[in-house]
Amino acid sequence: MYSSDYIWGKILGHMEDRLSAPVVSTWFDDAKVIELTEDRLILYSPSEFRRDTIQRRCDGYIRDAMKDLFDKDITVEVFGEEELNAFRNKNRKPDFIEFNPQFTFDNFVVGSSNQFAHGAAIAVANNPADSYNPLFIYGPSGLGKTHLLYAIAGHIHNKHPEFNIVYIKGDQFTNEMIKALQGGKNFEFRNKYRNADLFLVDDIQFIAGKESTQEEFFHTFNNLYENHKQIVLTSDRSPSDMQKLEERLKTRFEWGLLADIQPPDYETRMAIIKNKAIHLGLDLPDDVCDFIAENVTSNVRQIEGTVKKIHAYHNLNGMTLDIPNVKRAITDIINTTSILPTPALIISEVSRFYGIEETVLRGTLKNKSTAEARQVAMYLVRKMLNLSYPDIGREFGRDHTTALHSVNKIESLLQKDDHPLHKTIQDISANITNKLQ
Repeated sequence: MYSSDYIWGKILGHMEDRLSAPVVSTWFDDAKVIELTEDRLILYSPSEFRRDTIQRRCDGYIRDAMKDLFDKDITVEVFGEEELNAFRNKNRKPDFIEFNPQFTFDNFVVGSSNQFAHGAAIAVANNPADSYNPLFIYGPSGLGKTHLLYAIAGHIHNKHPEFNIVYIKGDQFTNEMIKALQGGKNFEFRNKYRNADLFLVDDIQFIAGKESTQEEFFHTFNNLYENHKQIVLTSDRSPSDMQKLEERLKTRFEWGLLADIQPPDYETRMAIIKNKAIHLGLDLPDDVCDFIAENVTSNVRQIEGTVKKIHAYHNLNGMTLDIPNVKRAITDIINTTSILPTPALIISEVSRFYGIEETVLRGTLKNKSTAEARQVAMYLVRKMLNLSYPDIGREFGRDHTTALHSVNKIESLLQKDDHPLHKTIQDISANITNKLQ
């Protein structure tokens, strides 16, 4: 099946043979295809004069071209702005995705680490496009950003079922745009996102460094914002920390409200554990809850996964819910979460791997191998310990911008599946883990 853009291009070419290229360009330069079916072509033109001319003088040429080229009899309509908006509103169906019912505000465990982000999400859900637009939620993986995103969507859908809710991940936006370009469906692609009443983008950081994607997203963002549509974005870092994100996008992401989520504190971890246990129908003793909270600390997803594993052992093996049994059941989780390396250990292992003295790694020497080793060390300190960029900089006697650049550089290289740094990072990480055992 031919795309509408392909068919329209053929029609224009047919008319050029009969009317000349300058004439066709004069009347159809700003005309766009809105809909093309078996028997109907709808065009849009912002110029009233051109619309009138097309309808009165060119209608027959368009229909003749369609008949000659594709053996189709069609009617031709030409819309202005008012007719176009009415058409879109009439034909638009809410694009709501039925998210996991677990992801609601009611079952989101609130603590000091996420209270601000939770409050901002509720404000947006209650007053879309009025409170904070855009809302930008950021923090490490597994802390509840997607949960809040889905909770906003569900709440707004219940209050405004007529809303067109569009959800996508940052990398999916890129993939869909590429498919649209290949298939000549640019208009359909843009129409999908620019007609959203609520636009949710998870992991927006994946568009950084992709010039065409950023260009398209910039215009989509502007269109939605100017039309007072709510935008909610999540990321693993703040806009200012996205080195390859265009400045104009950084600025727009900061127009509304930035809300960070940090790893949960002890009290929040306890609440998460008890909440998950209740949900699963698992009666966990307080001392077991305390044991889990003290030993599984990295993120919400892992804490909930730990409770699920204990629940499975209890149901399938009849395991008694006491600390010795629970400890045995989750030994693998504890071994990966309870003991963290120090920055000094990471630097030591990176130095050993590259055959470089630690003093050189922390120094100012800038040859290629030393620079790479230093960047890898900064990357591992960030990923394994989640230290701030200023703290990382201090470990190496540098400022936060150097640390940020180093982490972003390694992340950029690791986006290539076949890059040798994958094996380097894997080997050094394994060496660090072995030292902790």
